[in-house]
Amino acid sequence: MIAPLEVPGARPGDRVLAAMSGGVDSSVAAALLVDAGYEVVGVTMKTFCYTGTGDHGKSCCGLDGIADARRVADRLGIAHYVFDVEDDFTRDVIDDFVREYARGRTPNPCVRCNAYTKFRDLMARGLQLDCRAIASGHYVRIEHGPEGSRLFRGADARKDQAYFLWGLPPELLPRLLFPLGHLTKPEVRERARALGLVTADKPESQEICFVPTGDYRDLLKKRLTPRHAALEPGPIVTLDGEVVGEHEGYAGFTVGQRRGLGGGSADPRFVVEVRPDTREVVVGPREALDSGGLVVEDLNWLATPPGPGDAVRVQIRHRAPGVDAAVVERKEEALVLAFREPQRAVTPGQSAVVFAVDDAVLGGGRIARARRAASTDALN
Repeated sequence: MIAPLEVPGARPGDRVLAAMSGGVDSSVAAALLVDAGYEVVGVTMKTFCYTGTGDHGKSCCGLDGIADARRVADRLGIAHYVFDVEDDFTRDVIDDFVREYARGRTPNPCVRCNAYTKFRDLMARGLQLDCRAIASGHYVRIEHGPEGSRLFRGADARKDQAYFLWGLPPELLPRLLFPLGHLTKPEVRERARALGLVTADKPESQEICFVPTGDYRDLLKKRLTPRHAALEPGPIVTLDGEVVGEHEGYAGFTVGQRRGLGGGSADPRFVVEVRPDTREVVVGPREALDSGGLVVEDLNWLATPPGPGDAVRVQIRHRAPGVDAAVVERKEEALVLAFREPQRAVTPGQSAVVFAVDDAVLGGGRIARARRAASTDALN
């Protein structure tokens, strides 16, 4: 059963802005809002990816996405607008993506897009259209109560997207609607078919929307300065400092990677660390990837932050389960966590999302570095 689609200060009959990418999820989210009695305004955001060519225009982030969103809006009888946010998207998402790889880190562009372009900019534009709330097709749940608004994992564990939303501006939570939070993907497609929506069987887009070739290094070559260190040859070294090969640019490697390291070793080698200052890619055995904890920076809190000794669950990559951890230290600029069990391939630049034991999103940040040993005091 779907929870009532209500937010504080908005009720059926009020105007709500619905983000519509041209995919099935946002299409059904808009349809559910219409069924709930809201006056829905559909919006598609024109980002960098629409200037691409070839088949790239056929994704949910391409020109076909705009056309499909408009067809769905017509089917639902709602207004539809296209907002050009290419400049903001380039500054907040693409430029950050390039900087992170230049630092030897592995970014999450979808997190940046949600934190900045999608929700922040949508809310600003929605207010101009006299909308009281904004909605999207993300698979997360939100609960609005007298003590505030809380974000939770979606009911469909296979589609849960809470990992991508830790960067939301907390002041926006009271104005957000997520109509799909209590549904599964098959249920969403079934509803789309019943409504006769053109997006009902549209496949999901898997690529990075602003990398039309599918290889992010092509983008780095275009946007970094000529002969940037991130794209220059450098040594592949072991944990002991032995040079065992050469790479063509450390930006092509991420922690946990096995491919592209060359042969000559009896046992499998994995990327353990990327050192941009020396252009070294450090490799080691599988067990060298294990970490007892991590340090998280660039923090954003959607609820009361946990304190030292508090038990939490933390998710360190998309599609990974949340794992038990404890807070070792919390400062304004950094959070130190200790895992209950060692975790593999903690990757700088990726998101670490902190959950309460009831699956509420407390907040998150970017992984700064792994901690090889856990603090046993924090786990007792």
